[in-house]
Amino acid sequence: MNSYGTKFRLSIFGESHGELIGVVMDGVPAGISLSADDFIPALQRRKSGGRGTTPRIEADMPKIVSGVYEGCTTGAPLTVVFENTNTRSSDYSEFRDTPRPGHADFVAQAKYNFYNDIRGGGHFSGRITLVLVAAGVVAKKMLGNINIEATISSIGGIDRPAECKEQMPEVWSKAIEEAMAEGDSLGGVIECRCSNVPIGLGEPFFDSLESQISHLAFSIPGIRGIEFGDGFKAAGMKGSEHNDCYIDIEGHTATNGAGGINGGISNGNDLVFRVSVKPTSSISKTQNTFAFISNKMVDFSVKGRHDACIALRCPVIVESIAAIALVNN
Repeated sequence: MNSYGTKFRLSIFGESHGELIGVVMDGVPAGISLSADDFIPALQRRKSGGRGTTPRIEADMPKIVSGVYEGCTTGAPLTVVFENTNTRSSDYSEFRDTPRPGHADFVAQAKYNFYNDIRGGGHFSGRITLVLVAAGVVAKKMLGNINIEATISSIGGIDRPAECKEQMPEVWSKAIEEAMAEGDSLGGVIECRCSNVPIGLGEPFFDSLESQISHLAFSIPGIRGIEFGDGFKAAGMKGSEHNDCYIDIEGHTATNGAGGINGGISNGNDLVFRVSVKPTSSISKTQNTFAFISNKMVDFSVKGRHDACIALRCPVIVESIAAIALVNN
């Protein structure tokens, strides 16, 4: 459904081209300093406008409508909303007949009997990740000294060059420009590292820490996979290569192939996971697909304003879901 969590429960609402989108957060302790300004740095990291991102630029100014009084949380449900002001709904009118390949258009129409809001993808839109970032800001405040940092590790199958400190290496910029020139898109991989995570978070079996992070990761539109520590490489390793040997009484290990989790429980080492982000489905490159109302195959090109690489805006979203998962343990 549209709610998640127990200790820190979220309920999200709204559509991409509706009046507004928002999130209600229950379980926020009283007395946490919070204002609209606290959200701005994280929201700026998700913001569009850079090369390779959508030209649709929204103000994304948070409005706190409940749960804060005189600059501090009250302990009551905290609600934050964002207005949608820069929309072009006419760009989406043809998608009833010809659902976009790779999108939720077809399944949403089938599930909701054509009553779904198709404008901008409606409730399935990546715009809804804005409220996940807002919730992540609050979750990070609740976590205290746990540090969470996500970075892009590859774009279009090209790994970040060794020792490269630039946010956008030239090789990635070139690949994105080439994809855009072809009317196409690229995917990427985001790595997230959480440090100062205490031992003991997570509950076997169904609420393992991996399960909870994975659950939230797949709430981000466009995520196609997740791995922890050595991840899929572990399948080709020997036990002697993958095992993390202890080096002190506090449980620190010489390596971190497990990604900071054993038996579904955090082990005190850095929590490390990676998510794969698919190439943007909305592309102007012509594709041949089926028109369901016209009942024929057609050449199809998506018009409008779309990211060429949605991975560029994902690190702060991945950090947010990690914070939400950790605060629920």
